Amino acid sequence: MDIIETLQTGDYEQLLVAVDKPSGLRAFVCIHDTTLGPSLGGVRIWPHATEEDALADVLRLARAMTYKSAAAGLDFGGGKGLIWADPRTGVSEAAIRAFARHVDSLGGRYITTEDVGVTPEHLIAMSKETRHVVGLPAHLGGSGNTSHITGFGVYRGMKAAVHEAFGVDCLRDMTVAVQGFGKVASSLVGHLLAAGARIVVTDVNREALERARLLNCRVLDDPDAIYDVQCDVFAPCALGGVLNEKTIRRLRAKVVAGAANNQLLTPDDGRKLWHHGIVYVPDFIINAGGVINLAVEVGGYDEDIARERVGHVYDTVTEVLKTSHKRGIPPHEAADRLAEERLERARSAQNGQLNGKAHEDRDRFRRVRTPDGALEQAAA
Repeated sequence: MDIIETLQTGDYEQLLVAVDKPSGLRAFVCIHDTTLGPSLGGVRIWPHATEEDALADVLRLARAMTYKSAAAGLDFGGGKGLIWADPRTGVSEAAIRAFARHVDSLGGRYITTEDVGVTPEHLIAMSKETRHVVGLPAHLGGSGNTSHITGFGVYRGMKAAVHEAFGVDCLRDMTVAVQGFGKVASSLVGHLLAAGARIVVTDVNREALERARLLNCRVLDDPDAIYDVQCDVFAPCALGGVLNEKTIRRLRAKVVAGAANNQLLTPDDGRKLWHHGIVYVPDFIINAGGVINLAVEVGGYDEDIARERVGHVYDTVTEVLKTSHKRGIPPHEAADRLAEERLERARSAQNGQLNGKAHEDRDRFRRVRTPDGALEQAAA
């Protein structure tokens, strides 16, 4: 990978290589875009096979966070951190704190939080070295784990997609096939069961399947069988890349709406879903509940306000699907345009070319204090 060329062609602002020899830390922080405000995105701990794989992952994820925040109407940019290690063998507190010192050196341009492999204990350790960390446990003034509210946002987005496909946003008696039963999926299923939906679940983790059985979900022991389930909604809530040429032809659903990141193996697979007449909700639109929740926390957390704002995922999904129809493009392309157009309006405003729509965007936000006390923009 030619990293300089990749950063330039992808319009990335900064890549920080974070190394601490005493603790063994090897990490990266990528800031993709701060047009709308400081970059916000979690740090993950993952044992990539090569340095190139690790860099590709953090670059891709940082860019996705820019689009997620922009499409959700937040005044935050996109960033991501990656600690190159195996979370199963443990990462020392010294390494975690060393990473946090690197975050602190960025002066608030990057705000970090929990992602794959990172625990609340890791966040607590980070908070000893930097104020630019969110998602801390509630007893320390944070909003805690975002899984529950992210699941609520996915549920709201699914209702909007069902309304598009079936003309009603009621999920009663509809069958939802859920691939993966982690924390976010568990929250989603709770909402679906309360709404009267029938649930089919699979997961590679046996304990997860037992939890699903206790909720009277139909459980598939063979994870691959989930693609063949006759259902109304297919909800990918596990790995990325699960929507591809081989799996799309097997789907028996009218709607695809789930919590997993990077669900499409390639952009062309989004077009395949569209041509098959399947209503697809782009992942960074429907799973934005977590980052919306954290954006509220930056300004002083209020759970009721966070839940209200996450509920508007319904409206964003509706806007994306309407744009898809109006422009004759697949929903994943419509979602990209929604984010890109908001970024462009913000750039124009910064260049003194504030148009009517940019005024509207600006007026939807209020000023709040970031963890370091500086005034920044956050969603109103």
